[in-house]
This record gives sequence, structure tokens and C-alpha cells, in this order.
Amino acid sequence: MGITDLFQLDGRVALVTGASSGLGVAFAQALAEAGADVVLAARRAARLAETARLVEKAGRRALSVPTDVAKPEDCQRAAAAAMAEFGRIDILVNNAGIATAVPASRETPEQFRQVIDINLNGSYWMAQACGKVMQPGSSIINISSVLGLTTAGLPQAAYSASKAGLIGLTRDLAQQWTGRKGIRVNAIAPGFF
Repeated sequence: MGITDLFQLDGRVALVTGASSGLGVAFAQALAEAGADVVLAARRAARLAETARLVEKAGRRALSVPTDVAKPEDCQRAAAAAMAEFGRIDILVNNAGIATAVPASRETPEQFRQVIDINLNGSYWMAQACGKVMQPGSSIINISSVLGLTTAGLPQAAYSASKAGLIGLTRDLAQQWTGRKGIRVNAIAPGFF
């Protein structure tokens, strides 16, 4: 058995938020290459077509669902679309996120709220929507950041707060759902790239 055999996801369905650019595209492509069908969720619906092509090039099915994770109803709609098309959600990658680089003395309430609404609240709404239909053995991966753990000397109050909050949310959902529902909940904290 090779290392790639340990990561085979044949017959599994993954939902990736923020799948229209950056890490979201890479996650979707990697999950498809491992054998999963992928539900692609993002606000920029027009950009999902390219990600869908990458998933299909890997021989898997893609379903694009325009989604603003800051809206709980959009998260419910994305989960419902996944269930209607594939009948299951095995993996959720909570990747959707935005950042600001505004000094704390000048950041507006609207700027701060938007970052929290997408990065933290959106991850909760999507986990809640998927957690209702996920079966034991499913997995939620929250994409936090090293800025949720430390500082880089940049003016990133909203982003850092949202990513630190996401780590706390991950701990709580893992405590609630791992034993009771059999859903693993983890976070990864990428650095700068």
C-alpha cells in the first residue's frame, strides 16, 4: 500500500467554500484527484466554471453553487443542493475568507463586520448546515491562519480576530460533534504564501 492509497476518497463528496480562487481551487482539485466529487461554493459564481473544469479533468463530478457564506440561508441552500445532487456530504472545507489591512484606528465597523461575517460566522453557518446531514466518519476542515495564533506586525485586527475565533469554534465543534455525531472537526493554520 502506497501513501496515496491512504488518501483515496472514491465515492466521497466534498463541499469547498471559497472555491473560486486561491486555496479553494487547490483544495477542490486535490480532493477530485483523490477521488471525491466536489461541490464548489463561492460568491463569485462566474469563476467557479474554471474550478469545475479542473475537477472534471480529474475525472470527478462538480456542482457549482453560488454561495455567500455570510448568509445562513445560502449555506443551507448549498448543503441542500449537495444532498439533492449527490445524496451525501462527507467533507466540508471551510475556506471562504477575506482580509483587510487597515490600521485599527481607521477600520470602519462595516469593514470589521464583513471580515467576521465571512471568515468566522460563515464557517459556522456552513458547518451547521452540513453537520445536520453528515454521517459518522465525515470531516470538517476549517481554514484558519497563523495570524489566528500570532501576529506578523501587520494591521490585521479583523482577520486575526476572525481566524483566532475560528480556532475556538473548531475546538468547540470538535468537542460537540466528534463523540456524539462521529464528525471530525479540525483546523489548519496556513502561513503566508
